[in-house]
Amino acid sequence: MELPKPETQGGRPLMAALADRKTNRSISEEKLSAQMLSNLLWAAWGVNRPANGHRTAPSAMNVQEMNLYVFLAEGVYLYDGPSHRLKPIITGDHRAKTGRQADVGKAPVSLVYVADFEKYTAGGAGRGVSDPSTQTAYSNAHAGFIGQNVYLFAASEGLACWFRAMVDAPALSKLLNLRGSEKVLYGQGVWYPAKV
Repeated sequence: MELPKPETQGGRPLMAALADRKTNRSISEEKLSAQMLSNLLWAAWGVNRPANGHRTAPSAMNVQEMNLYVFLAEGVYLYDGPSHRLKPIITGDHRAKTGRQADVGKAPVSLVYVADFEKYTAGGAGRGVSDPSTQTAYSNAHAGFIGQNVYLFAASEGLACWFRAMVDAPALSKLLNLRGSEKVLYGQGVWYPAKV
């Protein structure tokens, strides 16, 4: 799925976005535009330094083990940051499976954070982190960095979001056909705030 080129200028100032950064569980089902989705994904985990492939969120030793799955009404996609595209994974609406709380399936966009621990021991400079507890600690921090990018983008653009640890990881792993080295960590929904 092609995404429009991300708009990397604009939005509210950082201090204003920080002042408004919060969890909002009042979900509007209004669909995000293709441009808004593009900007959101780039802010979350896009490439901001094309010369070396580095991302908008830090990654220890530049391992980049995080995979960002994007659940939309029409299907599930894997975000490819270097090419800024969505790769189709599954057709159909699976958004309700991205959290155990009521109404998560109403969010027009839900993200699922998956860590591929194999990347810690794969070849390349700086790799070779074989301790599972260190891998888990790094990946939890990386997911947190990406999640905060999403929160700040949402606050900057007048969107609402909700980061969730209550996910059915085994069910999502089966749905996404993940390998043994891949682990579901968190979910996060993004939407326009519901009008009260």
